[in-house]
Amino acid sequence: MCLLGIAIGFVLPPMLVANSDDLNVIGNDLQWMFNYVAGLTTVLFILIVLFFQAKPPTPPSAAQKVAGPGSEEAENQITFMQSLKNLITNVNYILLLISYGMNVGVFYAISTLLNPVVLKYYPGHEIDTGRIGLSIVLSGMLGSVVSGIILDKSHKFKETTLGVYAFSMVGMWVFAFTLDTGSIVVVYITASLLGFFMTGYLPVGFEFAAELTFPEPEGTSSGLLNASSQVFGIIFTSMYSWLLSDFSDVVANVTMAIMLIVGTIITAFISSDLRRQNAQINDKQQNP
Repeated sequence: MCLLGIAIGFVLPPMLVANSDDLNVIGNDLQWMFNYVAGLTTVLFILIVLFFQAKPPTPPSAAQKVAGPGSEEAENQITFMQSLKNLITNVNYILLLISYGMNVGVFYAISTLLNPVVLKYYPGHEIDTGRIGLSIVLSGMLGSVVSGIILDKSHKFKETTLGVYAFSMVGMWVFAFTLDTGSIVVVYITASLLGFFMTGYLPVGFEFAAELTFPEPEGTSSGLLNASSQVFGIIFTSMYSWLLSDFSDVVANVTMAIMLIVGTIITAFISSDLRRQNAQINDKQQNP
């Protein structure tokens, strides 16, 4: 649903806010758009308060059953600070925290500044820019499904994470050097390829983190991943904006591609310590 919201965020603003030289027209359109967003989020907030449960009636997985109330793992989950200490001393998780933040940070930078990059080569294609962003997210949703199926069938968490990360890097290089082909269709294709792997990496990173940090609460590990992505997103967006304005889009995109190379190397150093999977196997052996 998060990705669906991002997709809508790409395609609706260019349709709701007209490209006009009159600032009053733009301001009025922005006001209506913000009113729509405020109304929708208010409705969602009310629905969450009324209908969302604190936890499901049954454990969502065998690993969560093992870490349930009364288990040894549950007794080890003493406080949030203790859990946080366990996470920051987990070298594999720290490596994933950095590499995940770099990948998503590049995605945030590209998404935020997609409009000026595309319009530089295709002036007047504001609607297409929004649709290209939509293509990135929709292909990423497909990538998430495909990655999930691969993880479910193979249980190769590190291999899948590394593979998706490496293809994200390749997609970034392809995107960087195909913007000036003169065909916006090519941009649609390369952006979708980039999105398939880069956006598809998000759930893979969460699942790998859960494996590396079990029995720590998944909310804590995933929350830190989100925090890392926000920090890198601010840094990379600022860097991308500066390179775009002072140099060129090629320099900005190549820099982001290099960041993904670094992230791929960091991911390669993560050990495949699948604690959650091992807990599930032990539970099945003890309770056949």
